[in-house]
Amino acid sequence: MPKEKFKFIDLFAGVGGMRIAFERNDGECVFSSEWDRYSQKTYYKNFGDMPAGDITKIEAKDIPNHDILVGGFPCQPFSSIGKREGFEHPTQGTLFFDIVRILKEKKPSSFLLENVSGLKHHDKGNTLKQIIDTLKNELGYWVDLKELDSADYGVPQHRRRIYIVGFSKEISEQSNFSFEWPEKHEKKVGIGQFIESHHDGYSISKHLQKSYIYKKDDGRPQEVDKNSDIQVKTLCSTYHKIQRLTGTFVKDGKTGLRLLSHNECKAVMGFPKDFKFPVSRTQMYRQMGNSVAIPVVQAIAKEMTAVLDKNLNNNEKASKKISNANKPKKSYIAVA
Repeated sequence: MPKEKFKFIDLFAGVGGMRIAFERNDGECVFSSEWDRYSQKTYYKNFGDMPAGDITKIEAKDIPNHDILVGGFPCQPFSSIGKREGFEHPTQGTLFFDIVRILKEKKPSSFLLENVSGLKHHDKGNTLKQIIDTLKNELGYWVDLKELDSADYGVPQHRRRIYIVGFSKEISEQSNFSFEWPEKHEKKVGIGQFIESHHDGYSISKHLQKSYIYKKDDGRPQEVDKNSDIQVKTLCSTYHKIQRLTGTFVKDGKTGLRLLSHNECKAVMGFPKDFKFPVSRTQMYRQMGNSVAIPVVQAIAKEMTAVLDKNLNNNEKASKKISNANKPKKSYIAVA
């Protein structure tokens, strides 16, 4: 008998990185939401589903029931101004509030939230504290969080992100409950094996190189080629703006230096090579820079679904015990 698929929803979906990670762990996506029309276009091209638009306009009761809520939500200020203006909840007015209202209404067994590592320091740590307090004390979930670097999970890119995992009390209060964060890979993957040759396209002009890229002899920017056994810097949504301090560029092409190609961007984010971008190159860079590193999320999803599988087995055993206990006992008549 095939394993039953867990149902999940994909919030702040971007182009579907989280979806790919959970589908690879036998998950079935039953709802997605993404407000950006260019990301919607890419999402539809690859999954055949058009994400619902602005999540703030969608009633929680209209979202399908699900086992896992996943979302890389944007970080917005959690300000006390909201309270002074009469809001009922300290997260009202933020997109995190939409996660809260959906969790409250649908009560899924689990969730995975992702955010930038800077969330730890936002408002001197108060923002993250408010998020965890809401998930634990208001919604009643068991919660744990960890900062992980994609370079430790088979991705040729350093990309540090905070991941927040939660399980319902029904699961977390079982005697054998245990969630383990995925172990780091022993060996890191270098970018060199993914570098292509592109004589035309992606080139950075000689003029820009001279006037900006190499204006200082300070070892910037990071350059790679087919022999590079290193991990690139974090791919940002503004990569197309060619920033010498934060960007990684390829020693290749007719000018000797170029931007990462479509396939190289997919490689550093862990996307499959056949993933399609029906948008401009600028939009592709934005979408990749805003996405998640799939192998990291996939590894977390594997640990999460292992917990849910264990819970499902426990429930089945309990049901069988109850069923057996309710069966009429056989009576035996002694024969002389």
